Amino acid sequence: MSSTQTASLETGTNIVESNLFLQALVQQIRAQDHYGVYRSWSDELVLSPFIVTKNKKRAISVEGEVDPATRLRILCFYRAIATCVETETGSLCQVVIDLSHEGFGWALVWTGRLIVVNRTLRDAQRYGFDSLEKLATQGEKMVKSGIDNIQRYSDAAKA
Repeated sequence: MSSTQTASLETGTNIVESNLFLQALVQQIRAQDHYGVYRSWSDELVLSPFIVTKNKKRAISVEGEVDPATRLRILCFYRAIATCVETETGSLCQVVIDLSHEGFGWALVWTGRLIVVNRTLRDAQRYGFDSLEKLATQGEKMVKSGIDNIQRYSDAAKA
């Protein structure tokens, strides 16, 4: 292993250990591992399917169905957001993902009668982030937005 690879592994490990959203995402992925495949994997390795560089995205065709692994990654991402929002606010959150066979759709996180996070999805076949840092940043931004919505519209969240 080169020094560059070692440095990136250490950086990835440190960011996962210090980021609550990434920890929640790892928990969601491991919860879907019914056969224990990920049991011995590092957290960074478990998150590696979420890292899709621009070159990799260009190589992925948007023709055809969204594969089940990608659908599960999207679901785990939004469930991690819901988990973090729940932890922070105490409001039970639910997630629904609706994707067409072409890769278009939406993701909703809600509590009570309040839509906490609403996200349009397109080209789901290419779903991913450039780096762990961008994954963490996007997840944290959506968690913060969800928490702000619950605080702003607490009556709807409690309904």
